[in-house]
Amino acid sequence: MEGGCLCGALRYRVSNAPFAADYCHCRMCQKSTGAAVASWMDFKADQLTWLNDKPSEYHSSEYARRGFCGQCGSTLSFRDTRYPEYASLAITSLDDPNQVSPTYHIYTDSQVNWLRIDDDCKRFPQGATNQSD
Repeated sequence: MEGGCLCGALRYRVSNAPFAADYCHCRMCQKSTGAAVASWMDFKADQLTWLNDKPSEYHSSEYARRGFCGQCGSTLSFRDTRYPEYASLAITSLDDPNQVSPTYHIYTDSQVNWLRIDDDCKRFPQGATNQSD
C-alpha cells in the first residue's frame, strides 16, 4: 500500500497490512488533525519506507511525535518514542483509504457529543493498552 500528503511532497510505502487500526477520539488527535476523530493504522517500523523525505515532527507530549508535511501540513504519522519498533500512519493518507478499516475506538471519553458512530467496534474510554479485557 502507498500513500502520502495532500501536496505530494511526502510519499510512503508499507510492505504489509497493518496489525491494528483504530479510531482515536483523544483531544490531541482532534486538535492536530482538525477533525472530530482520527483514524490510525499500526505497523512494525521496518515495514514502512518513506519514498522521498520524512515528515516533520511535533513533540505533542513527552513521548508522542506527530508527523506532518512541512509544506501542506497534512497529518501523516504518529510514533511513541518508548516503542521505536512501531509506527502509525493516518489511514486517510493512503491513496485508497478503503483498504483499511478501523476495528476499535480509543479515548471515547473525549468523543464529541454531536458525533454519532453506529458500528460494532469495541470502545475504550482511554487507550486500548490501558484496558483489561
